Amino acid sequence: MQLIIVSGRSGSGKTIALRVLEDLGYYCVDNLPIMLLPTLVHAIQDQYANVAVSVDVRNLPANHDDLADALDFLPDKIKPQILFLDSNDQILLQRFGETRRMHPLSRQEMPLSEALQLESKLLEPLAERATWRIESSELSVHQLSEQVSERALGQAASRLIVVFQSFGFKYGLPPDLDYAFDARILPNPHWEPHLKALTGSDSEVQHFFAQQPLVTKFIHQLETFLATWLPHFQRSNRSYLTIGIGCTGGQHRSVYIAEQLAERFADHDFKVQIRHRESERRK
Repeated sequence: MQLIIVSGRSGSGKTIALRVLEDLGYYCVDNLPIMLLPTLVHAIQDQYANVAVSVDVRNLPANHDDLADALDFLPDKIKPQILFLDSNDQILLQRFGETRRMHPLSRQEMPLSEALQLESKLLEPLAERATWRIESSELSVHQLSEQVSERALGQAASRLIVVFQSFGFKYGLPPDLDYAFDARILPNPHWEPHLKALTGSDSEVQHFFAQQPLVTKFIHQLETFLATWLPHFQRSNRSYLTIGIGCTGGQHRSVYIAEQLAERFADHDFKVQIRHRESERRK
């Protein structure tokens, strides 16, 4: 039986994630007291192949040791995967303001901002154990659903999904990266007037980079490093790996390198995807 524990701060998308898993055929349980998790699993492990349970501040035990005990009392053959969702405070405040829902901790008559901070602290033990993390601040409902589905299906198929994601350091480091590589030391087409408005996906920029020995060496060494270690992630039952390539604005160098790496690993056993985080900013 595959068990996924869905957790995260209120407003980050746990309900959406649970709904996606249910659509994928998971037996889903929301708001189950964590101490009942071993009882539930023992009762249904022969009946359901895939189970998802949400755990958050509503059903989190006061004692952190109780959480560890609940996970340790699961059958030996069941290794739970923990999906942890989160968003930044500003987005969560906005979402609660739009929906006018009450935060679970607001019943203690504390301001919403303080409730969010306390919730983050209470969920730290689960966040530290997370198998996958999804930062939903900039994701639409469709994008969030797609990422949850990808992770669950990748785990079920025992096939590693490798995401090469370009980003701009000026907009912050993506919080869900497993690896981050800095391409800001490489030649920058931004300073070439005829290339400034283009991206790393355009042929003129690609031609520029192809003439740069430093860029070629950077890509080759990254390819060698990843070719060595990705099979180990595959064998360790990892289902999802996000590799970030960053430059200043996420427009030229990071885009080109992410696409080059995705192309070079396209014929491997991994499922390869490309994401350009800053593409929406340029529209």
